[in-house]
Formats: sequence, C-alpha cells, structure tokens
Amino acid sequence: MSLGHLDTVWPCATFAARPFRLDLGRAFGSGVFDMTGGLLVCILACQAFREKKIDPGKDVVFFFTSDEEIGTESGFAHLKSEAPACRAVLCLEPPLPGGKAKTFRKGVGEYRLLVEGVAAHAGVDHEKGANAIVELSRLVIQVQALTDYARGITLNVGKIGGGSATNVVPARAEANVDFRVATHEDSRWLQAQIHALKVADPRCILHIEGGLKRPPLERTPGVVDLFEKARHIASCMGMDFGEGSTGGGSDGSFTAAMGIPTLDGLGVEGDGAHALHEHIVIEDIPRRAALLAQLVRMI
Repeated sequence: MSLGHLDTVWPCATFAARPFRLDLGRAFGSGVFDMTGGLLVCILACQAFREKKIDPGKDVVFFFTSDEEIGTESGFAHLKSEAPACRAVLCLEPPLPGGKAKTFRKGVGEYRLLVEGVAAHAGVDHEKGANAIVELSRLVIQVQALTDYARGITLNVGKIGGGSATNVVPARAEANVDFRVATHEDSRWLQAQIHALKVADPRCILHIEGGLKRPPLERTPGVVDLFEKARHIASCMGMDFGEGSTGGGSDGSFTAAMGIPTLDGLGVEGDGAHALHEHIVIEDIPRRAALLAQLVRMI
C-alpha cells in the first residue's frame, strides 16, 4: 500500500494569498511539503511503470485519506478494511531533515480532566464551597510529573479554564492534556496512571475523558527490514538514505499498529511543514519517485 493524505492544515484562502511558486530550485506552496510532494512522487512512479511498460509484479493499493490532519476520523474505517491484506505500507509523509525515513513515531493522545466542585459565595459562605480550580491545580501538577524524558513520555497541560466570577467559589474547572508515548506498553501504563488520579476534597468529582488517538509506530523487525531494502536501493542510486524518529503521528501509525510493516517519510525532502516557508527541493522529486518505484518492485 502507498499511503498518503490529500488535506492540509491551511484554510482555502491561504492558496490565493500565497500561490504556488518556484524559486532557486525549490517549490513553495501551502501543503507542498506535507504532503502533496509525496503524492506527486507516487504519481510519477506509476507514470514510470506505464511508460516503461514495467510490471511491478504485484497489486498496489493507493490509499489517500482526506482528513489526516484532524485525526483521520472518516478515513480510519476504510484504512482498517484495506490495510490488513497488504504485505507492507509505504507512507509518503515528508522525510526528516537530510531526507531520512521515519522508522519510529511516538503515539499521540489527549485527556480531558473535568472537576465538579461546589459553588458558594466567596465572602459569605466561603467554607461551604469546594473549589474546583484548586482541585484541578493539584491534579495538573500530578499530571505534569508523569513526564519521563528517558522513556519518551511527555505530557503537556495545554489548555485550562474554570470558574464564573471572582466572588464565587468555582464549581467547575477543566484541563486538556496532550501526551506522547514511545510504546504501546507505555500507553497502557499512562492510562492506568491517569485513571488513578483522585481529588483531595471528597466534595469534588473528577471526570476523565480521552485516550490514545494515534498509536506509536515502533521500530519492529518488519520496519527495519523495509528500511534496509530502501537503503540498499538508495545506495545503488548514489543516495545517502538514513533513518530517524519523530514525536508526531501519521496514518502510518495506524497501519504499523495493525502489525503491517510500515516505512514512513518517503516523501520529498524540504522544510516548513505547517509553516509559511513550506517548500520542497525540486531535484529530490525524481530521486524519490525512483526509490519508491524500486521499493515497490522489491517488496
């Protein structure tokens, strides 16, 4: 399976304000690096097979989702249906700096912590209130303390809110937490830690929602085997092809979690994903197309 996505993070108006352009060997445009450059590589590989009358020797599924940037909510069911029959998945997401493939991705998820307290007049009945913000603050410190850089586990309380007025003991407070994990085992461990959180004030109630959204893409023997095949092909082409890891997820994370060997980061070299200077290196396009075509034949 050749895997990619058609959507970008940019609003439609962006394309008129910053139209596609070529400059000094680079192609600039919204979404060109993440990830229409990768889709172009796939099209060129197919074109080469057709024009050279080359039979790839196998059926190839081209699967391009339309909502990857917002979690592949509509595309996941179709991906789950198609992917298990595939021998391998070649993900056309952009490579790491230096053109490196992505042989490891962290799992990505989110939790929502909601504390219900007891409202009261802050001046007249202060002692009758149960401050939801105070309780949530205690929990936030506990959540942040679960970060373990050595294990590749990070938690970030990125959004927090609560209360209604300064003279009212707040009856409600909530926080949204982003988390990243390196392995499925760490994800299960973290889930147990989060659901073990308790409020100190028995008058308060804690509600916990959320969990893992994209599983980790772990560097399994199957992933390593795919990478070694790609590196051999690249070497024969005179390319220096390395590997690395990233903290973000992709649709390749789903297929890897299904047990299908997945090699990610086979798109075009460039920079600026989700940024104003987003671009790809034009001379890398034919190299990547040739690499993909040869890899399809070798698998």
